[in-house]
Amino acid sequence: MYPRSMADSDCVLVMGSNMAECHPVAFRWPMEAKAKGATLIHVDPRFTRTSAVADIYAPLRAGSDIAFLGGIINYVINSERWRTEPFFRTWLVQYSNASTIIGDEYRDTEDGEGLFSGFMEYKAGMPEWPYNGFVGEYDGRSWQYAGTHAGDQGRVASTAQSGEASGVSSGSKEAQTGSAAAVAGGPPYDAMVASLVKVSPRRDETLRDPRCVFQIVKRHFARYTPEMVERVTGCPQETFLKVAKTLLDNSGPDRTCSFAYAVAWTQHTNGPQIIGCAAMLQLLLGNFGRPGAGIMALRGHASIQGSTDVPTLYHSIHGYMPAPTALKRHDTLDDYLRAETVPTGYYANTPKFVVSYLKSMYGAAATRDNQFGYDWHPKILGDHSHLPMFVAMNEGRVKGMLCVGQNPATSLNAKLERAAIRKLEWLVVKDNWLQETANFWHSAPEVKSGEVKSQDIKTEVFFFPSAQVAETEGTFTNTQRMLQAHFKAAEAPGACRTDVWFTYQLGKRLKKLYADSPARRDQGFQKLTFDYEHEDPRERAAGEPSARALLKELNGFYSADPGRHLSGFADLKDDGSTTCASWIYSGVFPAPDRNRAASRQPDPPGTPGAQLEWGWAWPANRRILYNRASADLQGRPWSERKKWIWWDEAQRKWVGYDVPDFAATKAPSAKAQPGAIGLDALAGSEPFIMKSDGRGWLFVPTGLVDGPLPTHYEPAESPVTNPLYKQQSSPVLKYWKRPENALAPLGDTRFPYVITTYRLTEHYLSGAMSRWNPWLTELQPELFVEMSPELAGEKGIRNLDRAWVITPRGRVHAKVLVTRRLRPLKVDGRVIHHVGMPFHWGYEGVVTGDVVNELSALVADPNVTIHEGKAFVCNVEKA
Repeated sequence: MYPRSMADSDCVLVMGSNMAECHPVAFRWPMEAKAKGATLIHVDPRFTRTSAVADIYAPLRAGSDIAFLGGIINYVINSERWRTEPFFRTWLVQYSNASTIIGDEYRDTEDGEGLFSGFMEYKAGMPEWPYNGFVGEYDGRSWQYAGTHAGDQGRVASTAQSGEASGVSSGSKEAQTGSAAAVAGGPPYDAMVASLVKVSPRRDETLRDPRCVFQIVKRHFARYTPEMVERVTGCPQETFLKVAKTLLDNSGPDRTCSFAYAVAWTQHTNGPQIIGCAAMLQLLLGNFGRPGAGIMALRGHASIQGSTDVPTLYHSIHGYMPAPTALKRHDTLDDYLRAETVPTGYYANTPKFVVSYLKSMYGAAATRDNQFGYDWHPKILGDHSHLPMFVAMNEGRVKGMLCVGQNPATSLNAKLERAAIRKLEWLVVKDNWLQETANFWHSAPEVKSGEVKSQDIKTEVFFFPSAQVAETEGTFTNTQRMLQAHFKAAEAPGACRTDVWFTYQLGKRLKKLYADSPARRDQGFQKLTFDYEHEDPRERAAGEPSARALLKELNGFYSADPGRHLSGFADLKDDGSTTCASWIYSGVFPAPDRNRAASRQPDPPGTPGAQLEWGWAWPANRRILYNRASADLQGRPWSERKKWIWWDEAQRKWVGYDVPDFAATKAPSAKAQPGAIGLDALAGSEPFIMKSDGRGWLFVPTGLVDGPLPTHYEPAESPVTNPLYKQQSSPVLKYWKRPENALAPLGDTRFPYVITTYRLTEHYLSGAMSRWNPWLTELQPELFVEMSPELAGEKGIRNLDRAWVITPRGRVHAKVLVTRRLRPLKVDGRVIHHVGMPFHWGYEGVVTGDVVNELSALVADPNVTIHEGKAFVCNVEKA
């Protein structure tokens, strides 16, 4: 969602985040909503500064989020108001897939003791590279809409982020007419898109069919009663019911709720499913595409959003398109496009996005005759993310590593990761200071203790000092998908260089190195376009590339006339005539003299606009995605108070305060065209244009590998048996079984307490950006562990004592903060204690402390391999 829109919320739920302390700038918008009368709710294991300003604080056990959210879903769909009010009925039947019939082969967790149909225990020989880490897998073919097959509803994504982008440019032919005539841009791919399977799902708009999505969802969450929520989460029933009632009371045609979350939702073995559960709840409440509605994914750094849009991720290329892989039928460009193109909805344009991307990679060398250079593009072999890469490194299968803006020596199961770094032949670290990874060879705890001798470490370490953010120019992409230009404020001292300088110079040197190579594998380097010389002679002489040239590459231009910028992604073609690195960024730099990321023109005070001239937000500068849903079936605003986008019959187009996220002249009454492709296959009343059926998905038939519906599983380490299902933890989580990565068995009395980790306002991540700052270290000088007075009393520990915190992977030493911010919770009939620790310390910097991530394990979610750092088990002993 658009963070500023949170100020228009009637209720804000913050869960999975301590927003006041970790995202204080964005927290101004919930506080503005509160000042206007909105209710602020905080759900968290700790009572924090966010809790202190909340109207309702609900404690819960770390790792039980789906049980809490699932209980709200059960409350909503069984409430009299929700079942009888026309607004909710329209959202359910017309704007979601609630009426869609699921195939007869599907079996829910209710039928399989916590397992969905299609489960297979992982066996040796299943495709892996070989470090994927799966303990089991699902064959999702039985999860499909009735009469269809896997992949028909949308591409089978390797990440939970597929479909994050949305929309059509308001100035495009397609946006003006609703036509899909230009979906594939002409030969050679228009016929291919038209030949792909087009889904016509069966529906029951009475919602009585036992195999329709609504009935499946209702049955799935029936066991998530208030009593069960209290039993699983430890949250008192009366508090839970107050939260549920408040959310429902503040949803409807005249009221909206927004949610905000951060890594305390993501860092679990079911992290994407927690987010999916929240999305399901918001769909049921009609809280998408409307002012003051939606879900805010809070990013913890100025351009974390940008680093996934223009990815530093192994599994996707620009604009959230899947990376070509050797594990699927991606042998040729045609194979890739057939596998990844969805013929209905806006993703029918995938050939245009991909071909324009390949033209950006290989320029004039990319032609129709050579599949636009597709064979030169790298293919992945499996999960190449952080955790499996360090497992491979530990086995000596990785020779070298470029470590730029990362500090794995203090990362997950940190001792294991440092052991892996010792197996490298070479290591390049580029950072602001000589942090722990750069100095692991002489300052790590195992070196200081004599367990490892520096002279036995054969890794050759190179350190490149980095320029600070204010010492370079470029753009940030922030939490709300907004690109904003930033400008150089100071020169970097000495030999410090920017990250983009390092990448650009490395690329140029690699091109030179491989220039004369006869090897076929090196043609990708030889053909790569890599010319971004700076306009300023002094910067050019220093080797700094041009931020303007890079932004132009992202925006796109006409291949035959590079000086002519693309006005937006509606200009893209699949015949090689357009070049565009990142389709979602097309439109940010529509002319050589118009960098919209540098725009700083606010709307007049008191107007309800979307601030369209302040920065530029992808896609197409729209601020609220799926905003067609802010109008009813006839295109009228749901209410005057929540007016945003509406159909103007006199002008025969969609108008409003934002860029419409819909075909601009497609009338609300327009019917879907049978057998059509692109947006022609969707009706004028179907707002979710990035989905193949134009509807929000309560039930997810494809795209997630751990099930079509959110389900409560216990964390990989838990002190309690799963009260909801026989299946204890996610049957398809990722775990790398190694002696130094042991997990505590269920109910292990040696590790009876739940531990969660978190951030402080004064420090950032491992502390590599903050523990060198004397002012910040004076504010937060020392590692500490939080525990309740009850737990401290049991352990004979007093405030400011020192304690050992112990897990099967390691132990750390910290000062004790005895505080009522943590409280005992009664879970399934027994008292469960939490401890909390910030993870900002290490063995370098102005202040030092033990590495809290020594305690964590390499265990992860199966969709995106996000680690489980927010809920595991430990013991505490007085030091």
